[in-house]
Amino acid sequence: MLSSRLPVPNALDRLPFRHYDYSKVMGNCCENVIGYMPVPVGVAGPLLMDGAQFHVPMATTEGCLVASTNRGCRTLCLSGGCSSRVLSDGMTRGPVVRLASACRAAEVKAWLETTDGFCGMKDAFDQTSRFARLEKLHVGLAGRNLYIRFQSQTGDAMGMNMLSKGTEQALQSLQQQYPDVEVLSVSGNYCTDKKPAAINWILGRGKAAVCEATIPARVVREVLKTSTAALVDLNINKNLVGSVMAGSIGGFNAHAANIVAAIYIACGQDPAQTVGSSNCITQMEASGPGGEDLYISCTMPSIELGTVGGGTNLPPQQACLQMLGVQGSSPGHPGENARQLARVVCGAVLAGELSLMAALAAGHLVKSHMTHNRSKANLSETPAQS
Repeated sequence: MLSSRLPVPNALDRLPFRHYDYSKVMGNCCENVIGYMPVPVGVAGPLLMDGAQFHVPMATTEGCLVASTNRGCRTLCLSGGCSSRVLSDGMTRGPVVRLASACRAAEVKAWLETTDGFCGMKDAFDQTSRFARLEKLHVGLAGRNLYIRFQSQTGDAMGMNMLSKGTEQALQSLQQQYPDVEVLSVSGNYCTDKKPAAINWILGRGKAAVCEATIPARVVREVLKTSTAALVDLNINKNLVGSVMAGSIGGFNAHAANIVAAIYIACGQDPAQTVGSSNCITQMEASGPGGEDLYISCTMPSIELGTVGGGTNLPPQQACLQMLGVQGSSPGHPGENARQLARVVCGAVLAGELSLMAALAAGHLVKSHMTHNRSKANLSETPAQS
């Protein structure tokens, strides 16, 4: 017998729905709309990066997160800032197709890996967009299945729809060359989107970025309240060895996902893509005279984001993108706004890593969360609930 769970009376009374421009939501961002969810937005910064200052919007309900990231930004400002580079730029889509046999699949794989095969796929793919231009094919085989990973730049868009459209056209071209190719799905999880995957960690997806800084010993002591030696030791044993012990894929950091998710929600990105976008390795080394200065870097190979399309069309999210100077499409330089946003994400992650690792090294984490991350409502809880 089926049971139904009746809604609590007046449950939605506190969900706001008035005074919101739903015209930008319908058919674009959400269906069956009953209201909107306000999330507090804090600002961290200024983040001094590449000689420019950025005030970073962060939408979160986790106390201490903005304050901690802000302390990291202050640390960087007092140290002369950080430097960043975008290493690569290419969204991916990985369909799965099936042949009659593994040997036949191997023949198709071999053709796709020739110059003629790639050019054939590229000609079909490139016809579907003003921006998308097929750059790479990576082909995997499992039995009689082929997994074909298409990679292309996508201008300032995050680009999944663009990639899907081009991939579908390229697969139709492949079927003209090999009529026995059966397309099982335009996505075969070989992309990989919104799931932990070594392929994104190794080959990258979206924007790959790196950010680095050197923190003078005095700033480490006075602002971070710890020492370079303690931070380097903790980074090795927590972020590197500890993550290996846990069998982590791309999780060689303290809390990159915290910063990525907060910026994504504020700036209209797909929050589920925090899964791949928070892939990050944080490295720390002693540097300078006597090895008392701290060198830190964050390398992030799969930052999936855009500054046009989807949630970036909503006015509040556009306001946050405007704070960073990256709203919309970059005139004259397609893709530059999205790449700048990726650099900001990487720089903010660096700031967040600095502050949290320092709090852990100094033993301040629990105290700060008990002070700033406990609602007054909790004071009425019984000891068993605390």
